[in-house]
Amino acid sequence: MYVTRDLEATIRKYLSRPEILAVIGPRQSGKTTLLREISKPLQKAVFLDFEDRDLLSLFNSDIKTFFNLHVRGADYLIIDEFQYAADGGRRLKYLYDTHGIKIIISGSSVLDLTHQAIKYLVGRIFIFHLPVFTFQECLAYKAPGLYGNVYLDAKEKMDRYMQGKRKTPPKLAEEAGREILKHYHEYAVFGGYPRVVLAGDRDEKITVLKNIYNTYLLREIRDILQLSTENELQKLVKALSLQAGSMIVHNELSQVSSLNFSRLRSHLAILERTFVIKRVTPFCRNPRTEIAKAPKVYFRDNGFRNMVINNFQPLEDRTDRGSLNENFVAGQLLKRGYEVHYWRTKSRAEVDFVVEAEGLKIAVEVKSRLSSNKIGRALHHFREKYPVDRMIVLSENYCFFDRERDVAFLPVYLV
Repeated sequence: MYVTRDLEATIRKYLSRPEILAVIGPRQSGKTTLLREISKPLQKAVFLDFEDRDLLSLFNSDIKTFFNLHVRGADYLIIDEFQYAADGGRRLKYLYDTHGIKIIISGSSVLDLTHQAIKYLVGRIFIFHLPVFTFQECLAYKAPGLYGNVYLDAKEKMDRYMQGKRKTPPKLAEEAGREILKHYHEYAVFGGYPRVVLAGDRDEKITVLKNIYNTYLLREIRDILQLSTENELQKLVKALSLQAGSMIVHNELSQVSSLNFSRLRSHLAILERTFVIKRVTPFCRNPRTEIAKAPKVYFRDNGFRNMVINNFQPLEDRTDRGSLNENFVAGQLLKRGYEVHYWRTKSRAEVDFVVEAEGLKIAVEVKSRLSSNKIGRALHHFREKYPVDRMIVLSENYCFFDRERDVAFLPVYLV
């Protein structure tokens, strides 16, 4: 079943441009499904999959014969799993420069495409990131009526508010908010991998996540890092999952994972470049009083993180409820392409996120549940020190706009 992706409209907009289009993202984020959907209405389109080893071998060994047998006469060439191509960038450059065909490729990570293609294609390629389902995409599939009649309008107003195009944040009716929250609670626990979202029940979701974890972590990344065993990698990922939203202490991670500093840095870089984690750096203008170096770590998907620690309890029963909400917000902000930091002073005053978007500076605090419009001293302190265009407090249940202080209290699922 195809679920419409936000990226689809963007890709279609660039089909008339001459540049090669590259769609990258995590394993099982839906890249193949998206490319097949995009190819359906195209005339004279060839769809090839480089998991076909004979096809891949011909591409690698004889690009002219590959073109004559599989591409000649086509206006569009779509190649899935392009990361398997050896020296693929040089061969794409030949097809692009010699035959002028429109080319679209997919790859499982920035790592693959950086080494295989981009160095040959400067000025010839546009790169797009396809994450796992956002909450918006998930809700559109799970509850299309609720999404179309309520959520979409509120989300569009929220986006305009964060971009400075609207003075007031959106409002949501209490009953509609409760219905949306039910879907958020499921998403916060199981995440947005398409196969997980489409799964029929809880047990199937867990089985799918276990397969994604084993396929990605215990095979693919082990091969990339050329590990004899995955024990150290497993220890590292579990340690990171238990401190999601916390600052990384490299010495502690080295001890827990039995990795020396050099290998630890290599492992962290691979986990980041293959869309498992994201390191968020501090917002710092005064190193004497503010944390300047230590990054925080977040998982790109809550479901993957929960698979690592094998905890799929409902959100309302979790001791790590606040961490899951914060990790969700980080993931949604990153999926939207915002520049995200955190702010912390050496005296431990902290703002969860400092978001820079559309030239605006937005301070964001994440809570589990609220009963009033009180804000922490850290937000006040941050606004006193820096010009802030928006102050937003996100929680599961509270929706209110404090006009006097210009602070928006909004549901976490609208970010």
